Amino acid sequence: MASDMTVPILDALSSGSPILSTEAFPSIPSLLIKAALDRLASRQIVQYDTIDEEVVILTEEGEDIAANGSHEAKVFEAVVKAVEGLKLSELPTLVGKETAKVGQGNAFRRGWIKKEKDLLRPNTDSIHDETREQLKQIQQTKTYPAPGVVADLKKRKLVVLQKVISFQIFKGPKFAKEFVKEETDLTAEMLANGTWKTANFKAYNFKAQGAPTPSGALHPLNKVRQEFRNIFFEMGFEEMPTNRFVETGFWNFDALFVPQQHPARDLQDTFYIADPAKADPPREDPPNDPHVIKAASRPASTKEIPDKPLDYKQYWENVRQVHESGKYGSIGYRYPWSADESLRLVLRTHTTSVSTYMLHKLAANPRPARYFSIDRVFRNEAIDATHLAEFHQVEGVIADFGLALGGLIGFMEVFFSKMGIKRLRFKPAYNPYTEPSMEIFGYHDGLRKWVEIGNSGMFRPEMLEPMGLPKDMRVYGWGLSLERPTMIKYGVSNIRELLGHKVDLNFIETNPAVRLEKD
Repeated sequence: MASDMTVPILDALSSGSPILSTEAFPSIPSLLIKAALDRLASRQIVQYDTIDEEVVILTEEGEDIAANGSHEAKVFEAVVKAVEGLKLSELPTLVGKETAKVGQGNAFRRGWIKKEKDLLRPNTDSIHDETREQLKQIQQTKTYPAPGVVADLKKRKLVVLQKVISFQIFKGPKFAKEFVKEETDLTAEMLANGTWKTANFKAYNFKAQGAPTPSGALHPLNKVRQEFRNIFFEMGFEEMPTNRFVETGFWNFDALFVPQQHPARDLQDTFYIADPAKADPPREDPPNDPHVIKAASRPASTKEIPDKPLDYKQYWENVRQVHESGKYGSIGYRYPWSADESLRLVLRTHTTSVSTYMLHKLAANPRPARYFSIDRVFRNEAIDATHLAEFHQVEGVIADFGLALGGLIGFMEVFFSKMGIKRLRFKPAYNPYTEPSMEIFGYHDGLRKWVEIGNSGMFRPEMLEPMGLPKDMRVYGWGLSLERPTMIKYGVSNIRELLGHKVDLNFIETNPAVRLEKD
């Protein structure tokens, strides 16, 4: 404890001041000495200066060389003893494998030995074992040789640099040979017997930091996710249920008019389920399916409109035809569509599969609707600083009559401005299920460059009309990563520091629960 060293320090100072801790107490840990010094210094009994220095310490191999000589010296001695010359293959037996391996090269380099007719012979009468002398000097005097020598010895792993902390201790203005115990509490006994009048109380340290209070913390992803949800709710959106991580190829690809030969459906891009490998074709939902849009939850203007029955067999057939031979004014992809491929189970690669499911439900009672979802998706990606095999997708769709591309651009400007992104650019792109399609770029002031923040477009008739939606109904769709805006907001350069097993809990705990954005 700190109190154990206070008396020895005061005794040493009373004999003479100043003193050096490493000389007065060579075997006492510096932390124990510092604790006692802090206690004495807070009462002005002592004063001290901290001295940081690096010393050179011999390794186990270095100590052996200081005692018995260097590897090259041992090789030289073995060669000298072999009067008729020494075969190279015999050297490890005489001096050891490690000494032979290291020593022969150094001995050749110093010109101590030479090779004649496959035999090692001495090339000088005597040698000066400089390495041994340097190590003995360090060992005995603790002083540095030339800097280049230390670097060479350190490279050869014969020495290491070790940081040593020492203290130069002086008498303080209130120096006393005895440390008087100070009271820390005013007790009832002191008040009763009057000893509080003469007691020596410890002064309060108002600069001391309080102990940290452990508490829970919100993950930055959850905070930004809630910000997105608030924006969607403010703009009149309904949240889609996204509790199905496993989907069929039908909902994940085919219903979205993604051809079965598309690269996204390859094993290197998509995770497929092995057991069970296939699902049943789409069928009527169970009564408590959360995806069903209940009549009671619809706007008052549509509650009286009866639902059209959803024919899943017809929907399945419509999707097959629009892929294989074309339908609804489209020529399709013109390939033999496989039902088995459509029923393969996958970890969903995007939450657009949920949007498709909800739009199909909307066909029972077509009306203007706004849906959004934020949840995990899975892709067979190569993991690096900006990619993971699982991440979060922010998805939004707007279904209405008379929509046009200009309306989508205008909506995007309003939507992203609510997140603090005011400058947008739109670039034409290709998606199998949207036409026209646009990539969305936002200017990031911190990075001083344009960053891709999302993808968008208007869903194709080949996707919407097989569901039974009216020909004049248009649907906007867009999606973006939850991680990318979070990385920008919190200054994270590596996505693995934000999501996954490498996340630093201190990073999560120290981020503020609320951030005030400048408008």
